[in-house]
Amino acid sequence: MRVVLRAEPLWGETFTGLRMRQFDRLLKVVRERGGDGPGGGRPWCLPLADRVLLVAVYYRTNLTMRQLAPLFNISPATVCRVVQRLRPLPAIEPASRSADAVERLWIVDGTLIPVRDRKVGASSRTYRFSANVQVIIDADTKLVIAAARPVPGNTADARAWRDSGLAEVSAGVTVLADGAYLNTGLVIPHRKRPGRALLPGEEADNAEHRKVRARVEHAFARMKHYKIPRDCRQRGTGLHHAVQAVAHMHNLTLAA
Repeated sequence: MRVVLRAEPLWGETFTGLRMRQFDRLLKVVRERGGDGPGGGRPWCLPLADRVLLVAVYYRTNLTMRQLAPLFNISPATVCRVVQRLRPLPAIEPASRSADAVERLWIVDGTLIPVRDRKVGASSRTYRFSANVQVIIDADTKLVIAAARPVPGNTADARAWRDSGLAEVSAGVTVLADGAYLNTGLVIPHRKRPGRALLPGEEADNAEHRKVRARVEHAFARMKHYKIPRDCRQRGTGLHHAVQAVAHMHNLTLAA
């Protein structure tokens, strides 16, 4: 099955969400980050390309280890070891601050991801145990700039933003957010005051704000084409690594 996935572009794109040249770029990043390991010890039963393919298929389909094992003709335990070993390596590239970064417009929002690990998530407004993940995208390209570590799903967006460290990443850049980010220094819509309606100009500003800010929702929808952010079974730092990898693959599909 793994040979078919690599040889047939249509099947590979269906199971990974990546075209062949995009997958090759992901493979190159993983190799440069030490995916082959330091050497010595028992060799892997799969070459690196197949191991990266396995991880990409896992994030795309969210199949269980038992379901993935027959596709690659290996045991479920080996699937688990491959995922555990490689999951930090496909992470999104660090945000680059070019000279014109201060002239760009970024958008931030949080998304709730259902999790099974009770130490990572909390019961949230969706009545499920979930984690809140803060994500910044570029308003023009819709590329993910950065994704913060998950916090419990009952954490308010404003607090999650303050604790995420993303403020340092976006220093000097105009960042749009919704009304949940009050008193964070971000650009949020005009608010109605008791006894005072919004002025006509403020209504127009809010309409334009909503139109632009919707792009982050579109980015979330594209990222959730990968099934892992819909119901993450990984424990500990597994959700963080999954979000980082999905953000990287999302960027690859848009940029390449």
